[in-house]
Amino acid sequence: MDNNLNHTELVKMIADFIKEKSSENKEKQYIPVGVSNRHIHLSQEDLEILFGEGYKLNELKSLKQPGQYAAKEVVSIAGPKGYLPNVRVLGPVRKESQLEISKTDGFTLGVKCPVRESGNLRGSGDICVIGPKGSIILKEKVIISKRHIHMNKDEANKFDVVNGQTVSIVTTGERRAVFGEVLVRVHPDFSLECHLDLDEANACGLSSGDTVEIKHLVL
Repeated sequence: MDNNLNHTELVKMIADFIKEKSSENKEKQYIPVGVSNRHIHLSQEDLEILFGEGYKLNELKSLKQPGQYAAKEVVSIAGPKGYLPNVRVLGPVRKESQLEISKTDGFTLGVKCPVRESGNLRGSGDICVIGPKGSIILKEKVIISKRHIHMNKDEANKFDVVNGQTVSIVTTGERRAVFGEVLVRVHPDFSLECHLDLDEANACGLSSGDTVEIKHLVL
């Protein structure tokens, strides 16, 4: 530090430094968390087997991603070792059915459940799905969803990331943790949200609405 600075100049330098650091903190971007419990996406064909011919899903509540919702409908799922009731159906219907569970659920059911990006189902697990009107065996339709972040293009630019990139995130709270291999998914219609499954969230004490921060490091 310049010893020739007078008191006024020194005070101004300190004030400018504090203001600069405060501005940096305000610009730090946090991402809201959406904790994802077990759920199922159904094709129209499978929906009709489970709920009846011509059946349409009924919206219970909207999800953060535009056009996505939790339906009023639930199903039961059964594997070689166990059974889980009241698994929420998410809408709208998809071209292909897909069950997303946690590793703990996989142990309970006794089913194979690899960690995969949504839609990457080849070689995944099989499951029996039971609805009020019928049941179906879904072959290669069970995954643990790879943790990921939804964001639009402007948000991707702000975070300096691109679609398909993997990043690390730091959680908040008293069980602060770092997760690696978090997939970035960029689409014009996405809303900013980091999706973790129930096992991951419970491990570090996170709830939906809590926040995480992107770190550009490889783990």
